[in-house]
Amino acid sequence: MIYSRISGTGSYLPERVVTNADLEKVVDTTDEWIRTRTGIERRHLAREGETTLDLAEKAARRALEAANVAPGDIDFIAFGTTTPDLIFPNCGVMLQERLGCLGSPAFSVETACASFMYALSIADKYVRCGESKRALVIGAETLSRITDWSDRTTAVLFADGAGAVVLEASDAPGILSTHLHADGRYQEMLYCKGGVSRGLAEKPAIVMAGKEVFKIAVTKLGAVVDETLAANGLERSAIDWLVPHQANIRIIQATAAKLDMPLEKVIVTVQDHGNTSAASVPLALDAGVRDGRIKRGELLLLEAFGGGFTWGSALVRF
Repeated sequence: MIYSRISGTGSYLPERVVTNADLEKVVDTTDEWIRTRTGIERRHLAREGETTLDLAEKAARRALEAANVAPGDIDFIAFGTTTPDLIFPNCGVMLQERLGCLGSPAFSVETACASFMYALSIADKYVRCGESKRALVIGAETLSRITDWSDRTTAVLFADGAGAVVLEASDAPGILSTHLHADGRYQEMLYCKGGVSRGLAEKPAIVMAGKEVFKIAVTKLGAVVDETLAANGLERSAIDWLVPHQANIRIIQATAAKLDMPLEKVIVTVQDHGNTSAASVPLALDAGVRDGRIKRGELLLLEAFGGGFTWGSALVRF
């Protein structure tokens, strides 16, 4: 039987750092308010002219290096993002050109903060069915370009970054299962105003009903945790590490409580880069791998929740 296994991880954060103290100068907020309600202390923003593709390329090359894989060995690219460089061609194709691995499938998927989970699930299926030997999965965003910096409820949350993983075909289990969901009834609670068909807004911006999103996110993520464990016949205690979407420390704490898991076994990076949407799970995964907390053979639960609503999880034997 063929499995897909994560052979390398990589990430990249822009050099520009904006602290809570910096935001106090431009919106009606305080460092204490932000920390208490979100857990965020700082975030990274792309410099002028720096794009989603630029961030993704750096993260991808680091993942390739970690996997000891040449760009030409990649035969499938799945790129999750809400903030592409262009309407078309898609970011997957543009990244393929930069890396020089031309000719194989390359595409982008847009399911907001769950985009990486969707991209990972699709790539896993391609490797498992023998269509791909080595796949590159990206989550990258420049959310600063669609953030309303006068809106205190969203300006404190969103930021820029990129993360990547390399999947390789393996005889040993790697990605054990993925679970994807969506419910369009809630789309007005979290969306970006403006679009091509409806007409581009003067300034596309994220709109969010924070309290409502929080309640539903906690419920849906709790349910997908149960679904993932049941599908694999596992008890909560089997999970070595929770690698969650880094949206809000309170959502992370609620998901950890669902697993009866202490925060010491949760990869938490939200304080350092805020909500980077599709990039947040691979950013957290790479952080845990590179600082030595996550080790080969351990069992990881990855999960994310985004606008749409969309959400998903992956159970991974690292």
